[in-house]
Amino acid sequence: MSRLRQFSKPTARPLPVILLADVSGSMEADGKIQALNHAVREMIEAFQDGDDLRAEIQVAVITFGGGARLHLPLKAARDAAWVDLGAAGATPMGAAFHLAQSLVEDPSVVPSRAYRPTLVLVSDGQPTDDWEAPLRALIESDRAGKAFRFALAIGADADHAVLDRFLADPAARVYQAADARQIRQFFQLVTMSVAARSRSANPNSALVNPNDGWDL
Repeated sequence: MSRLRQFSKPTARPLPVILLADVSGSMEADGKIQALNHAVREMIEAFQDGDDLRAEIQVAVITFGGGARLHLPLKAARDAAWVDLGAAGATPMGAAFHLAQSLVEDPSVVPSRAYRPTLVLVSDGQPTDDWEAPLRALIESDRAGKAFRFALAIGADADHAVLDRFLADPAARVYQAADARQIRQFFQLVTMSVAARSRSANPNSALVNPNDGWDL
């Protein structure tokens, strides 16, 4: 029996990627929501081709606009079917932080054997709800606090102070996108970093940073 186990195919461990996407009414302007849809679809398609024996990339999307909801439940990227986002309402970012923490801390969704998740926050405005306590709880959470984090500010009105606090790392960078090309470029950076982790000897190790020279 032990010899059979020795030659059995290893089971890939989940590598969760959770996007927190601002879909408030301001995202409707200047083609921002269309650019976001295109970039996220490309990212998921790239992940579908990137599974490694060591790691199974999984994707979830939390939206916040009017309310916070789970637009795409966490599942293997190869099983994810993207449905385009619409934009409407205010910017309840705090509710999105709370939902993200609940997702990561639920062992039936993110099991203990999963690799450290990646949280990606994208916003073009300022929170319109109580966000400080939910963000503090997210960062101080035993599981969610260990996540790798990316943040993208879209346009001049995005609240960089909130995005900086989400990253919780003085050395980390809030990326800035002024147009559709830069939104797409940001998601390509996320894709490359997650893919590099999935192929590395230790997917829980620090992110590979491929952004030198990127125009963001």
